[in-house]
Amino acid sequence: MKHIRKAVFPVAGLGTRFLPATKSIPKEMLPVVDKPLIQYAVEEALEAGIDTLIFITSRSKHAIADHFDTAFELQTRLAETGKTELLARVADIIPENVSRVYVTQTEPLGLGHAVLCAESVVGDEPFAVILADDMVLNRGPGALAQMVELHTRTGASVIGVEQIPPERTRSYGVVGVSENSDGLRAIHTIVEKPAFEDAPSNLGVVGRYLLSPRIFSCLREIGAGVGGEIQLTDGIAELLRSETVLALPFEGKRFDCGSREGYIRATIDHALELDDLREPILAHISAILKRTGSG
Repeated sequence: MKHIRKAVFPVAGLGTRFLPATKSIPKEMLPVVDKPLIQYAVEEALEAGIDTLIFITSRSKHAIADHFDTAFELQTRLAETGKTELLARVADIIPENVSRVYVTQTEPLGLGHAVLCAESVVGDEPFAVILADDMVLNRGPGALAQMVELHTRTGASVIGVEQIPPERTRSYGVVGVSENSDGLRAIHTIVEKPAFEDAPSNLGVVGRYLLSPRIFSCLREIGAGVGGEIQLTDGIAELLRSETVLALPFEGKRFDCGSREGYIRATIDHALELDDLREPILAHISAILKRTGSG
């Protein structure tokens, strides 16, 4: 069985829900406390053993490549002024043994198209897809590490899922599953943004995929759908015809940082996990509640 070495990060989107901030800043570069969303996603991949990071980007998103590049002037200045702690935070964000590849998606033709753009780099091996919008915080192994462990045991493709409320089914791809005696959930159907009454379950897909290379031929076979886009969900539905795909409700708290509410929630929750911020943030929240009469 091949080790999962490569992860694809589709980062070519326009981020319209965060305009005007994203007019000049990629949404993946929006910070949660002191690190951009894309760095949290990359760190999750590195923890899972990924050694090749594939960014599917657009011509205008130079900031992402700049962030992961070496900032010689900044690092020299921090070293000269003895700011070793700050230097450690900006140096070697990505280890030397990890490769970075940037592939341009010339047109925004859907998530499936973005994944197809990575085919020449991925080759004939299983790989991960991570959506930086979906930030997962936990104290144990990261979401992708949990998925890699399941793939190592079973050899199957794995999709990260979580339970979603009925009113949110139109915002997710939703899977139908059959649970076997080992507690594994094999997906038998996947539907993109169904009405509640048509949803096959309450398990929504949440931005983490570990896929067989067969997905590339599936995406080419289905071609463009509604709006001229190639949907990854449709490609996975085609993959189900020939391979086992498992659903994993991974441990950890996910935040939809593609929405303003989710982004703010992630910022607050992460700040409360940090020793130097917890008490002042709690004090500030308490003061707000008292001032508004909610406490």
